[in-house]
Amino acid sequence: MNPTPRFDTTWEAALGQADTAAATLGRDVVLVRDLLGRASLLVDDRDEPLDPDAPELVKLREEFPDVTHPFTGAEPVQTASSLFAPEMFFDSAEVIVRREREPGGAGQVAVLERTVVGADWSRDTEPDDVTSADRRERRIALYGFKGGVGRSTATAILARHLASRGHCVLVVDLDLESPGVSSLLEDPAGLPAHGIVDHLVEAAVGNEASLDLVTRSSVLPGIEGNGEVWLAPASGKPREGEPYDYLAKLNRIYSDLPATEPGGRPRPFCARLEDTITACEDLVAERSRRPDVVLLDSRAGIHDIAAITLTQLSGLALLFAVNNPSTWEGYRMMFRQWAQRPDRASELRGRLRIVAAMFHSAGDAKRLGALRDQAYETFSALLYDDVEPDAVDDLLDPDAPPVFHPAPLDSDAPHAPIPILFGNDLVGLDPYRGRDWLEMPFIEAAYARFLTALDRLVPKPRTGAS
Repeated sequence: MNPTPRFDTTWEAALGQADTAAATLGRDVVLVRDLLGRASLLVDDRDEPLDPDAPELVKLREEFPDVTHPFTGAEPVQTASSLFAPEMFFDSAEVIVRREREPGGAGQVAVLERTVVGADWSRDTEPDDVTSADRRERRIALYGFKGGVGRSTATAILARHLASRGHCVLVVDLDLESPGVSSLLEDPAGLPAHGIVDHLVEAAVGNEASLDLVTRSSVLPGIEGNGEVWLAPASGKPREGEPYDYLAKLNRIYSDLPATEPGGRPRPFCARLEDTITACEDLVAERSRRPDVVLLDSRAGIHDIAAITLTQLSGLALLFAVNNPSTWEGYRMMFRQWAQRPDRASELRGRLRIVAAMFHSAGDAKRLGALRDQAYETFSALLYDDVEPDAVDDLLDPDAPPVFHPAPLDSDAPHAPIPILFGNDLVGLDPYRGRDWLEMPFIEAAYARFLTALDRLVPKPRTGAS
C-alpha cells in the first residue's frame, strides 16, 4: 500500500513537476507554496503567450494535481498571461532560484514561499545604500537558537566593556516576546517612555515623530572618559496615568505594510525594523554622538526577528551555542535555509562567529575541542565550500573565486568557538539587588576570553572618542 502523501513528500513531487515543466516548455517557472502549504505552478509566458491547449501544458495540468494532492493549490497550473499581476510572483524579492536558465534549453526554476513567519530567512542581504552599509558594519547581533544561554547577560557585559574602551554603545532589545537586557542596563524608573514596539506600531500609520525611544544607562559601574551605553528597550515605561498595552502592540507589529500609493512597493517587516533601529541610532546621535557600536540582542529560535537581525541588520553575528544535539540541529536548519542560495551563504558565512556559551571548563580540557569539532562539521556541511583549499590549489582556475573552507583549527574561522565560562553566580542573577555585579571577580574570569576576542572584531571608536 502506498504511504499517505504528506507535506514534505508532496512538495518534493511538486519540485519534480517544476523541473519537468521548465525542460519541456523551455520557459521559466515559479513554484508557489501558500500559507497552508498548497502548491501552484506558474509558467512565465509574458514574452510569448502559450496556447492553453498545448499538449505539454494540458499534460502538466493533469499530472500536477495528482502528485501534489492534498497540498494542491486552488489553481494548480497557471500561465503568466492569465494572471492579473504576474510581476507579483515572477519579480518578487522573495523568489529563490533553484536552477538557472539553460541557453536554448530548459527555463529557470524558482520557488516562492508565502509564509507568515520565515520569509525573511531568504530575503536579499545586501544593504540598499552606502549609509545603511556603514550602519550595518557597526551592528553586532547576539543570537542563540536555544534560550537560556546567557545571551542578554553577555550583551550587557559587552556593552559596558566597549564603553570602558571609549565607544558610544547602543543596545537594542529585540527579544520582544521575552525582554531581558533592559533590566541589566537601567532601573525601571530610568526607562524611556516608548520602546521598539511603539515605533513599529506608530510608524505603521505615520505617527512615529517625537517618540522617546532611548535612554543613557545610569547604573553601569566602571565607565570613565568618553564611553557611553545607551538602551533602546523593547517596551517603554508609560508616564503615570497613561495607558500602555504592550501585548496589543506586539500582536500588530509583524505584518508587511501595503504600498502607500498606486504603483508603489509594499513595506516589508524587515524594512520597518531597519527604520526603527535607525530611528534609535539617530536619537542617540541627537542627544550625544553617533553610536560606534550597536548591539542587537535578538530573540531565540526560528523567528523573523532573528532572521532579519542575522541576515540584514548586522555586520557581525555571534551565534551562542552549547554542545548538545538540539542546538546543532537548530543551526543546521538555519544553515540549510541559507544554503538554498549560494550567494547568500557566501555573503553570510564570513559574518558569523560561534560563542561557546556557559562553557563548563572544569575537569575536561577536551570539551572546547569537541564543541569546535561539531561547529566545524556543521559549517563544512552547509556553509563552507565543498572542497578544502589545500586539496585543490593545483586545480583551480587562477580567475576562479577563492575557496572558502577554513582549516579545522583556524582560530579566526566562523566555527572557532569564543568561550564564555559558566559560573554558578550567574544563575538567577538579580541585577536590582546590586548594580556592582559587573565588577565582581567571577565576571572577569568568565568573560575574559570573550571580551578579548570582541576587542579584535569590533570597529575602532569614531573620531572624537578617546
